[in-house]
Amino acid sequence: MKKTSLTAQKRSNPEDSAALVLRQFRLIFSSVRRHFQSIEKLAGVGGAQIWALSLIAKNPGLAVTQLFQAMDIHQSTASNLVRALLKSGLIHSEKSAHDKRVVELYPLPEGLKLLKKVQGPYSGVLPKALGELEPESLESLRRDLDRLIQKLEVDESSAKTPMALM
Repeated sequence: MKKTSLTAQKRSNPEDSAALVLRQFRLIFSSVRRHFQSIEKLAGVGGAQIWALSLIAKNPGLAVTQLFQAMDIHQSTASNLVRALLKSGLIHSEKSAHDKRVVELYPLPEGLKLLKKVQGPYSGVLPKALGELEPESLESLRRDLDRLIQKLEVDESSAKTPMALM
């Protein structure tokens, strides 16, 4: 007997549809959690640290400001990630030759070695999957999730927390 996906199942009433959507969220969160758990088990550091490390490796000399912008996270969260990567000996930092107020980040050989060991996507499976959606689908999803968020009591600050840290 052939399995059908949750999205292929027909639902006749709103309660059934709500249950189906809730199951879809569970599948998404489970997939995200499993991905980050496998990264942490393999690498010994968290998924957010791996993502930050990958950005630093891709852009040697990256400033902390650029890092938190690229990851779309709070500056303090990026600073904590950088501190952990420095302490782990995966990156090093130095003052910019052009502006001594700017700290530039560089990968160390151990950091590059670690990235080769870890399977991507470094940013996580959800950002990767979202990036693969057609623009129209992504915009429709954004609008629908916005309506859902309006029905919830949300902590706006959590929007800038990497899912690997949730």
